[in-house]
Amino acid sequence: MTLADVSSLLPAMLPRLWAFALRISGDRCAAEDLVQRACLCALERSHQSQANIVSLGWMFSIIYFTWIGELRTSMARYPSSAEWDDDSLTGGSGPPAGTSEEEVINEQIVGAVQALPEAQRVVMLLVAVEGLSYNEAGETLGVPIGTIMSRMSHARQAISALISQRNDRKMKTAGRDKDPGL
Repeated sequence: MTLADVSSLLPAMLPRLWAFALRISGDRCAAEDLVQRACLCALERSHQSQANIVSLGWMFSIIYFTWIGELRTSMARYPSSAEWDDDSLTGGSGPPAGTSEEEVINEQIVGAVQALPEAQRVVMLLVAVEGLSYNEAGETLGVPIGTIMSRMSHARQAISALISQRNDRKMKTAGRDKDPGL
């Protein structure tokens, strides 16, 4: 595949690439940088694309491995001693007035996905959000399909547990507010 071929295919992929990069990085500037680096890498390696096809999965793979490399570099340069605080994910006293129940549930799910370990979160994003099959996700990440299935299973269990814990806390808090004798 020629450089011109790859150049002509990339623009149509940009919205999905940027959305994926934003989901894994959580930062607009980092997402833009990841997409730029991925596009540059794809152009530089256009001759390496399998079966002369520049696939979305191949581009997701480039973004993912670029992100992992940046995380490793960042952790080596700036080791963090910060403790994980699950309460910071709940956002305090609850949803603002006028928020629909569906929006609250969506926020809970997004928060729970963001709280997943990196490997599970990326698999969840590729399969549930980007619509890749387990096989395609495995090829994208360079891991066996069994690993993808395991990570998805653990991710689903973790999301369910996080949402259940948050709902339990809200119910306990609501119960205390109603009963001043507690």
